[in-house]
Amino acid sequence: MFDIGFSELLVIGVVALIVIGPEKLPRLARTLGHLAGKLQRYVSDVKADINREIELEDLKKMRDSMQQAASSFQSDITSEVSKTEAELQKAADELNKTTAEINRSLDSAASSGETPAPPPQEAFAPAPQPASPEAAPASTKTG
Repeated sequence: MFDIGFSELLVIGVVALIVIGPEKLPRLARTLGHLAGKLQRYVSDVKADINREIELEDLKKMRDSMQQAASSFQSDITSEVSKTEAELQKAADELNKTTAEINRSLDSAASSGETPAPPPQEAFAPAPQPASPEAAPASTKTG
């Protein structure tokens, strides 16, 4: 900050000793030391406040990004749940339709006195499951 060397400090000390005098110089030096300490504390407090404000701003940005990610995640989950509900409702409607057709055919067969034909197997076949790595045979797994 200030480029003051030892020789300049020596000149300032000699001038201060001559101008102020040897009786008042120690008291003046002590007062200047207290003022310099207060100034350093003030500067360090200002730096700490600035650092806290910067950290607070960073935390606010992080909080906002986390809230945005959470709302995005919630909307994704909500849309997937609604799609799944629609698919399940469609499957339930198809099952009810198939069951109603089977019951009608059983009722018509019973009223005509015929032996009812067995229901088609595809009506009760389980839905195909997507292939997953866990479902692979043990011989193909490496490890």
